[in-house]
Amino acid sequence: MKIRAATLKDLPALLDFEQKIIETEIPMDTTLITDKKISYYDIREYVKSKNTEVVVAEIDNKLVGSGYGQIRNRKNFFKQNQLGYIGFMYVKEEFRGNGISQLILQFICDWFTSKGIDEIRLRVYDKNPRAIKAYEKAGFKKHLIEMRLNLKDKD
Repeated sequence: MKIRAATLKDLPALLDFEQKIIETEIPMDTTLITDKKISYYDIREYVKSKNTEVVVAEIDNKLVGSGYGQIRNRKNFFKQNQLGYIGFMYVKEEFRGNGISQLILQFICDWFTSKGIDEIRLRVYDKNPRAIKAYEKAGFKKHLIEMRLNLKDKD
């Protein structure tokens, strides 16, 4: 297995991974549009950006997983001016449970370290225990709870 930075040649597989992520998350988030194709990320721009590292896992010249690390500016009331954000984590179903996500996360964390970033954040649905477990295994800790209320459903 090889973990590496993505290139534009990887774009078709990366776009497929994005749709698989969306398919998985639609049942977890009733606010997502379901009647047309949606996109979360501008993957082409992320691959070209110096502030984003799109990472892929490759087995036998086939992409089996992805993730990205992105350097983001913070509000002026935080101790650090910038933080790292992780997203687009995906491993093909038949390859899950083999530590691939941990290798992708480590590659991204190493990239953040090389850029002088030491604070990393991510968001994950509370209804995705497998992802939560993988992030906790990598050392992430729950920090903030985001809550929502749909006033139409309140009655």
